[in-house]
Amino acid sequence: MAAAATPTVGLTTARTFISSLHKTLMSRAAILSTESKDASMTRLASSSHISLSHSFLQKPNSVILKSKRVVATKAVSSENETSALPGLPIDLRGKRAFIAGIADDNGYGWAIAKSLAAAGAEILVGTWVPALNIFESSLRRGKFDESRVLPDGSLMEITKVYPMDAVFDGPEDVPEDIKTNKRYAGSSNWTVKELVESVKQDFGSIDILVHSLANGPEVAKPLLETSRFGYLAAISASSYSFISLLQNFLPIMNPGGATISLTYIAAERTIPGYGGGMSSAKAALESDTRVLAFEAGRKHKIRVNTISAGTN
Repeated sequence: MAAAATPTVGLTTARTFISSLHKTLMSRAAILSTESKDASMTRLASSSHISLSHSFLQKPNSVILKSKRVVATKAVSSENETSALPGLPIDLRGKRAFIAGIADDNGYGWAIAKSLAAAGAEILVGTWVPALNIFESSLRRGKFDESRVLPDGSLMEITKVYPMDAVFDGPEDVPEDIKTNKRYAGSSNWTVKELVESVKQDFGSIDILVHSLANGPEVAKPLLETSRFGYLAAISASSYSFISLLQNFLPIMNPGGATISLTYIAAERTIPGYGGGMSSAKAALESDTRVLAFEAGRKHKIRVNTISAGTN
């Protein structure tokens, strides 16, 4: 008769795996894009899944859209609170957006934040804990000021930056070596559950959730050479993190709100060099988007979408 594993053994094994997985993620962050920040901003602004004839905060629906259309947006000034917004016909004044996965002024997360800010939304940001100090320091020193410029010449304002590590759902999931890691020293409440509770205490609710996270420690390896560890790490950081964030943010999202994540064409086609399970992670993300749109749309009136930002 096979012996049953005890809960203690199972918990120890799980924590050991998570600890090992996280060390790898910290030391071997995948480089998923080589595009410049200007190109990212242009493409991201143009690849929005938002219809030109409808509001961003619309009825729930599931859409996976790959758009290449260029659309300019205008920032909202305090003197223009009641007038119609020029450019993209979306008015997000009074709406609050949380963008998970910004650590510098490069990449799609930053570009999405600028587009939302230009439409009038309040911006909250979640930054990976080890990158938090550098990011906040760069903001204070004005290093990102040039990148913060909106179409009307004003600067994008980030209301608050939160420490975040979406690999861990709650404090009980964090192994001891991560808790005592000096890169996490001085930060607290950075697991997904704690993060959402902090946002709830500070602001009460949000309207828009953006998932701009992806990481695969073995992305450079062909799938045939990818280990189970590397494959599961890619799925955890790049796909399940969206489920976890949405799962925990839903109770404080206003009805009619929207979420969006970033996928990639490797979910549908073979892209040599995009390995380590990352193509599988993006395929999972797209599949999850359809299911989450069905569930969150009907239960919470929240739209769930993913986009693959194209080229001009």
